[in-house]
Amino acid sequence: MGQDNPWYQYKLGDEGIESIPVEKDLVVLVDEKLDMSQQCALAAQKANRVLGYIKRGVTSRSREVILPLCSALVRPHLEYCVQLWGP
Repeated sequence: MGQDNPWYQYKLGDEGIESIPVEKDLVVLVDEKLDMSQQCALAAQKANRVLGYIKRGVTSRSREVILPLCSALVRPHLEYCVQLWGP
């Protein structure tokens, strides 16, 4: 009975509002339990993709070349919304 009922139908005016399992807001995925695991998985996938681009596109494997590339290209994908994941 009431809003704690899983079959409760929310309405906006006279129209019912659908329930969805995941919402994307400001490029952040949040599911109905406020779990960020899908967002973390997508961030790791993007970072791995960029690492693959670096591996295939850069012939030098020296630390002086790889470290700045990873800091500039990979790290932002992993740090995106980190304040939201672990405040």
